Amino acid sequence: MSAMEQSPSNLPELPADVIALVPMRNVVLFPHVIMPVAVGRTRSIAAIQHTLQSKVPVGIVLQKNPSVDEPGLDALCQIGTIANVVRHIASEDGTHHAVCLGVERFRIEALVEGYPFLAARIRRIPEAIPDTTQVEALTLQLRERAMEIVSLLPGVPAELAHALQATRAPSDLADITASLLDTEVAEKQKLLETIDIEERLHSVLQILARRIEVLRLSQEIGERTKEQMEDRERKFLLREQLRTIQKELGEDGENEQEVVKLEEAITAAGMPTDIEQQTHKELQRLQRMPAASSEFSMLHTYLEWMTELPWQLPEEKPIDLDAARTILEADHFGLERIKQRIIEFLAVQKLKPQGRAPILCFAGPPGVGKTSLGQSIARALQRPFVRVSLGGVHDEAEMRGHRRTYVGAMPGNIIQGLRKAGARNCVMMLDEIDKMTASAHGDPAAALLEILDPEQNSTFRDNYLGVPFDLSRVVFIATANVIDQIPPPVRDRMEIIDLPGYTQEEKLQIALRYLVQRQSEANGLQTDQCMLTSAALQSIIANYTREAGVRQFEREIGRIMRHAALQIAQGTQQQVQIDAQNLEDILGPEKYEHELALHTDLPGVATGLAWTPVGGDILFIEATRINGSGRLILTGQLGDVMKESAQAALTLVKARAEDLHIPTSVFEGIDVHLHVPAGAIPKDGPSAGVAMFIALASLFANRPVRHDVAMTGEISLRGLVLPVGGIKEKILAAQRAGIRTVLLPARNRKDLHDVPEATRTAIQFVFLETADNAVQAALGKSDNLESV
Repeated sequence: MSAMEQSPSNLPELPADVIALVPMRNVVLFPHVIMPVAVGRTRSIAAIQHTLQSKVPVGIVLQKNPSVDEPGLDALCQIGTIANVVRHIASEDGTHHAVCLGVERFRIEALVEGYPFLAARIRRIPEAIPDTTQVEALTLQLRERAMEIVSLLPGVPAELAHALQATRAPSDLADITASLLDTEVAEKQKLLETIDIEERLHSVLQILARRIEVLRLSQEIGERTKEQMEDRERKFLLREQLRTIQKELGEDGENEQEVVKLEEAITAAGMPTDIEQQTHKELQRLQRMPAASSEFSMLHTYLEWMTELPWQLPEEKPIDLDAARTILEADHFGLERIKQRIIEFLAVQKLKPQGRAPILCFAGPPGVGKTSLGQSIARALQRPFVRVSLGGVHDEAEMRGHRRTYVGAMPGNIIQGLRKAGARNCVMMLDEIDKMTASAHGDPAAALLEILDPEQNSTFRDNYLGVPFDLSRVVFIATANVIDQIPPPVRDRMEIIDLPGYTQEEKLQIALRYLVQRQSEANGLQTDQCMLTSAALQSIIANYTREAGVRQFEREIGRIMRHAALQIAQGTQQQVQIDAQNLEDILGPEKYEHELALHTDLPGVATGLAWTPVGGDILFIEATRINGSGRLILTGQLGDVMKESAQAALTLVKARAEDLHIPTSVFEGIDVHLHVPAGAIPKDGPSAGVAMFIALASLFANRPVRHDVAMTGEISLRGLVLPVGGIKEKILAAQRAGIRTVLLPARNRKDLHDVPEATRTAIQFVFLETADNAVQAALGKSDNLESV
């Protein structure tokens, strides 16, 4: 039988300097202190049993890390306490409880193997008994402080106070007081390891003073709270007595009058029966509350919200389609397809007023008139219009409202908008629906799923109201700049209507009909005081703005009007006429040069067409070759899709080298560098494949690309030209840049239906089936251009 398998009764006696150890996880035992300890580990139980049978002391020592089950020398504190086991009890669950009396400190020298318990060779630390006036003074002060903390602690037995008074030895008093302190285990271990008695007395006094301050403050807070509770109860009784006196005298208080007003408002609000009954219950609660109560104000605000919401459906006015068409024509120029869809929407509303109307979402660049279209629909329906801005909304509670338990709780944006509109059948514009973001507070787009679903919004429940509200008669209209940023479930509930942008002719007509007059009035001018010629407006469009909408265009007109206002206000002129040649003095040099004037017919340079969230734009692609090892170098902040298009274009050029009359030797020992200018702007998308192919083919064939030709489309390795999106925006951008010929994928022919007639007439279109068609149209004069 090995040493580890011997029972405690068969073990030889331990040497004098060896002692059985019981590691403790969160317990520090001081000398001269009796403390119960719980022992559950097998080796610790063996140590206790050995101590009881051999009638020898045991070493109580603290573990540095409580999570270690089998601690070694490094895991134990070096100083512990020798203790006698006074009493031992074994529980049914296997835990042993021992009452230990601390005797003296010891230091662990080394662990001793060969025993079923943890054993160590130790060195006892004798207690020095200094006899100085400093120690005597510290002992006296410690005794006084210890008695003070005993008086502050509730439920302390009187025997403890007597024991502290009877203890004379400074070290004993310090250890007993340290064991009473409610402090961290590490701090207690530090006191145990403080051998110098004077230093130990100082440390215990510092901790004791801190605990006394905490207990005193806690006692003061408790007494203050008790006084406040008693004062509140007294005030409540006085208010009840005052209310009774006022009732006996027939003098109704202000609260009673407010309750009467709320009751009348609840009756007049026209709520559904079940909601009205619940509101009356809340009113009865308010009636029983004291006015000074914090809940009184909260409940009063809630009842005001309930009475001010448009619960009743107003009488709907008949829809006049001719008047609606007139309103749309007066408010907006162009947008014929959009206007026709709105008229169809209104016609369905007229034929079936109780039907579930689709949710329209106007999508397009800034400044194209999305919000004003919603206002026109409201005017045509003769209903109130309210706009709810969703840009930057990141909290679901902003849509559904906050619960009334929160301080400052309010209903969500939808209920707030209905209260502002004052009608349950209003036209509500959900502006910038693509600008919402999810956060730790929830996803506001998820709340929109119920709001925009005609099958569910009849029982929409706002968290603040706590009752269902019918949104089925609200005409919801949304606006967005980029459809891709709208979550697919929300996008599925809406009908997307694209507003791609305006042509130069449309912008000119919008300025002549709306913008000039609006800016004249905004700057305090009469209609005939500032005359802007058509040539000046066309110059502003071409040379000072480059946008899909007319927002910046209107700002520039506003600058001209302010210049005219200054001249008239100073008395310099009575009437100001602005022509194209006057613009540089007012607006400064032209902001945008003609893009094509900057590029000549050079091999390796092609003009592509791109789509952006603010409309279409042209994109120059430049290619060159340098000595190297066959690498393809790409620069210009290109995304992964455009990088793949560039690689596919280079591969296709090499595969078609013979057809393009390119010697295969030109590909040897060179690197190809493909660059897209404006490198600070990230670019990505599946529209540049054809342009990259033409740029590379032009480079290697040494044949220049016509500078008045722009192209869009993606290519495959088989040489097929694949369709892309955003055709109208790209063609409008080509027209703004002065492009005369546009190369389009043949499968995008159908998209020309959305392009204005004037633009289709001004630009020549070539439809591409394969990459060979693109080469023929861009690198050489084509005899079979197909015009539209």
